[in-house]
Amino acid sequence: MTLHSRTRETEPGFRTALSNRKVQMLIGFLAAAAAASGTALAVRSTDQAAGNGFSRTQIEQIVHDYILEHPEILPEAMERLQARRVSQVIETQRRQIETPYGGAWEGAKDGDVTIVEFFDYGCGYCRASLPDIARLVDGDKKLKVIYRELPILSEESKEAARVSLLAAEQGKYMPFHKALYAAGHPTRDSILAAAAKSGIDAKEAAAAMASERRDVEIENNLKLAQALGANGTPTFVIGDQVLAGAVGYDALKEAIATARQK
Repeated sequence: MTLHSRTRETEPGFRTALSNRKVQMLIGFLAAAAAASGTALAVRSTDQAAGNGFSRTQIEQIVHDYILEHPEILPEAMERLQARRVSQVIETQRRQIETPYGGAWEGAKDGDVTIVEFFDYGCGYCRASLPDIARLVDGDKKLKVIYRELPILSEESKEAARVSLLAAEQGKYMPFHKALYAAGHPTRDSILAAAAKSGIDAKEAAAAMASERRDVEIENNLKLAQALGANGTPTFVIGDQVLAGAVGYDALKEAIATARQK
């Protein structure tokens, strides 16, 4: 199971004859680029062009010339466009993203801010993020953390995720979650040991490891992650932001504060 980030296809050129839809996309891109650079010139130019009946060729030339003169705005503009796209995905699928599988969550039941973590039990960066999440939960009584299994690294990761989902069904999620991470890289023996430590029947845990019954939840998480542009674990969704990697306590806390303000 592999995650792929979605990338924008390269346009063939700003001087080529484009459809009306592509012209509008270019105008929107230029407006975002101008906003990113703090420049209002391009916005005024495109607004004037559109409002005064400029031809498609003339509008294309405005876009072309401005970007050639200010290429430094492109990276930031693309980041803003990507952030906007991701924000729209989160908003349209928020209920699905923020609805846990059984008991796969901790913190405040009705928290005013929710962190959603897409993770893999075989991911060292996910393990490194555990103290940061624990610190946030301990210090913020209005915070809810939801865990979404995304086993992309190995077959053992998938087996661990299957038992983790069983634990979520039985109300034993956090004990299993912590016990398995404490055991190190997941193996069949460490998964079963973590299950036993958290009170899960050994036969049920072994059966869950081999069963595909809960894979529909894993596949659903994969689709959500792909829609969000995630290309690895851990990936955090907080408010309308997506944070990739073990970003640390301060970055997570800042994202929580931003979400809370909104």
